[in-house]
Amino acid sequence: MSSNIFPLLRLLADGEIHSSRELSAALNVSPSVLRSGMRAVEKLGLRVQGLRGQAYRLTEPLDLLDGERLARLTPPALAVELLDQCPSTNGVLMDRARGGVRHALVVVCERQTAGRGRRGNRWQSGIGTDLTFSVLWYFAQTVGRLSGLSLALGVALVRALERLGYPGVQLKWPNDLVLRGRKLGGILVEVTGQPGGPSTVIAGIGLNLRWSEARSAVVDQPATGLFEASATVTPRTTLLAGLLVELHSALERFALAGFAPFRSDWLRYHAWQGRRVTLRIAQRTVADGEAVGIDDDGALLVRSARGVESFHSGELRLAGR
Repeated sequence: MSSNIFPLLRLLADGEIHSSRELSAALNVSPSVLRSGMRAVEKLGLRVQGLRGQAYRLTEPLDLLDGERLARLTPPALAVELLDQCPSTNGVLMDRARGGVRHALVVVCERQTAGRGRRGNRWQSGIGTDLTFSVLWYFAQTVGRLSGLSLALGVALVRALERLGYPGVQLKWPNDLVLRGRKLGGILVEVTGQPGGPSTVIAGIGLNLRWSEARSAVVDQPATGLFEASATVTPRTTLLAGLLVELHSALERFALAGFAPFRSDWLRYHAWQGRRVTLRIAQRTVADGEAVGIDDDGALLVRSARGVESFHSGELRLAGR
């Protein structure tokens, strides 16, 4: 059971008391296997209350995703697949793409064990505390014509969160979501294709919903969760559906018009607009000046003593940090 404890988690998710006999019968396992499963649940950071070995309950309810409800709430053009656990949703879609899969496929995972961010950074994923998913999209354009796509998707995510009752989320170039100066989420876009097109895009998205000090110890920057700064706690299924609706619209619009229609909103959401920043590439500072915006391709514009320069990649930081 320890290799796949999600059937047990679904039984416990309501936070109510469940007898050992009930759980063993539902899972068709012995009491000793059930006890082993409870230990595996605790290793995931979830607290289990045992009642004299005769019953169990989670100390807090667990908000697991509802695949059937998600399918009803998302655009029919999207095919959504919900996995219990995987190394990386981007990795799953990469494997599928090699074998040839349909357009607009979404893979959602309750628990990523080896999620990736930019520059190979690991994305920490908890159970019921995040949203981690990826979207596969085929574009007729060449890879070079897809510049700015991650920024457009960032705009779509912030718009969706505003509509769901979560204002104040901002964007950090090129692909981070921030809330009150702390990282809330990120986007990893991976593109493959022929020189003359078409192109295959896999866009991976991770969004923190709940954060803890224990998780802070294993990341390299201040982070937060969406629910930490809000009285609103939207069910994860509803939240994910709202994000997918807006992402689907943004991908269709980007396919027709590129990044230009998203530029003004990106600037409105830009967390560091007008701030002094430094940009580093391969541990070398390539720009030190004022962040004055982005161009129609999503390149960062920095004003320094050399004038205004544009950059398509790099690690951006506030000056002095």
